[in-house]
Amino acid sequence: MEEYKIVNYSNIFLTYLHETDRVCTFTVKDHTLFYLHSGEMEIEENGRFTRFHEGECAFVRKDNHIRMHKHCAKDGKPYTSVALAFSRNFLMDFYRTMDKNTLPSDAKRSKTSLLKIPVRPDVVSLFESIRPYYNSTIAPDEEWIKLKISEGLRVVLKTEKDVYASLFDFTEPWKIDLMTFMNENYMYDLSMEELANYTGRSLSTFKRDFKKVTNTTPQKWLIDKRLTEAHRILSEGKQKIQDVVMSVGFSSISFFSRSYKAKFGYSPASTELV
Repeated sequence: MEEYKIVNYSNIFLTYLHETDRVCTFTVKDHTLFYLHSGEMEIEENGRFTRFHEGECAFVRKDNHIRMHKHCAKDGKPYTSVALAFSRNFLMDFYRTMDKNTLPSDAKRSKTSLLKIPVRPDVVSLFESIRPYYNSTIAPDEEWIKLKISEGLRVVLKTEKDVYASLFDFTEPWKIDLMTFMNENYMYDLSMEELANYTGRSLSTFKRDFKKVTNTTPQKWLIDKRLTEAHRILSEGKQKIQDVVMSVGFSSISFFSRSYKAKFGYSPASTELV
């Protein structure tokens, strides 16, 4: 067994540390649930230290800068831990399946960056089912991975209602800045209804708010945004047209080509010559 290794199974991270201690400093890019199978762990964030022992669990909000102190057990057992990262796309897909009537409307974005999760049967059951993969030569399938990350998210949601506002910060009643969301998600194949839903608005309110901010419709804004981004990428001359079309959110190359020429006055193929 290697002295130190981290295995990533599509946002399930397994860490194994043997016969030595280690300190890691990093920024948590996605909301993450940590669980300690063996050894000891200290999370240092904003000058505060939180110690974890075997069987304990914590949720850390995204964009939080932490220092993690990992210690092997005094009885010789290695340090082993699991981290489940909740990506934005995963959270959006999860939210799509939720019963919106169960959302706590009085939840508020918490300023707490680290939430310690009580030891409960659902927590133990989840992470014990992941334990066999520390030493496995066979990777779990994607369906199993998605199931475990979903279980992890439910563990967090069950712990404190205010985490709803942090995890689903693109939804009602935690309405976010309209254009921030659009600029971050223009490339995805989302319907107008889904865009409205994700920004915490009804369809009519979404269109009305959008017109106030941009003086145009969401459909026209999306096409113009995608064309502008495609022009920027094509001007660099590093990607094929068909790849750029898909990456910026167009599903039809012919429609893209017509729209591109109407906006810029020349075809996509001519961009690198201009």
